[in-house]
Amino acid sequence: MAEQRRGTTTIDYEAVASSGRLLPPVDHADAAHCWVTGTGLTHLGSAAARDKMHAKLSTGAEELTDSLKMFRLGLEGGKPKKGEIGVQPEWFYKGNGHTIAAPGHPIPSPAFARDAGEEPEIAGIYVIDQGGQPRRLGFTLANEFSDHVTERVNYLFLAHSKLRACAIGPELRVGDLPKHISGMSRILRDGKVLWEKPFLSGEDNMSHTIANLEYHHFKYDLFRNPGDVHVHMFGTATLSFADGIKTEPGDVFEIAESQFGAPLRNAVAIEAEQPVKVGALY
Repeated sequence: MAEQRRGTTTIDYEAVASSGRLLPPVDHADAAHCWVTGTGLTHLGSAAARDKMHAKLSTGAEELTDSLKMFRLGLEGGKPKKGEIGVQPEWFYKGNGHTIAAPGHPIPSPAFARDAGEEPEIAGIYVIDQGGQPRRLGFTLANEFSDHVTERVNYLFLAHSKLRACAIGPELRVGDLPKHISGMSRILRDGKVLWEKPFLSGEDNMSHTIANLEYHHFKYDLFRNPGDVHVHMFGTATLSFADGIKTEPGDVFEIAESQFGAPLRNAVAIEAEQPVKVGALY
């Protein structure tokens, strides 16, 4: 059980999160000024599951999928020497602050989604100061949550598959990211473990440095607006979808790593269908 002291008060984060009383470790008074983004194919071994989804028929000669080509670029140039700029990673947009589910709260999956799958990751939390300089507040556990069935239809549907809710927290780790991160990702159904698998992160297990991933996100002026908050996820190599798991409403995701305090737990919730009709302004 994760307990931490704040002054003379002992806080049981797991109990508080289970009660639904915890907020995410960061938010913004105007959710539209909180960016939620991420990078993929950043971890050693992360190309394997992706390549299964995007495999092409061979023409006889060696033919790499786009996923493997991107992964190879990271292996060759994702960890540049000090003072140099490395290769840019795959990048995706998830939404704004409205997409973040608090620890202990359900992660909503839209009615039109074809899959509701977890992605255990580490997220960097940043605020842009008044001079336009990104300032890192720390790191936190994250469930990036994606629609892997939609992504598998065609790689160009990746952008659609990422426009989903996510969860971060419950705790914020300040300071540098540990070089080696070894956690456990689980899915619980009716209180029993349906699936579990270790996940690795940290630069010892990545094909990019954190600094390189941060540079290629914040190099855009768009992402350096004073006062904005950024939640940027660094990718994963572990997916239950790759093992043939299909989640159901009420399944609980659990992402745990002792270096980040209490585990992150969220149930799956399927939203009611919401018909969309666009009308003329005049």
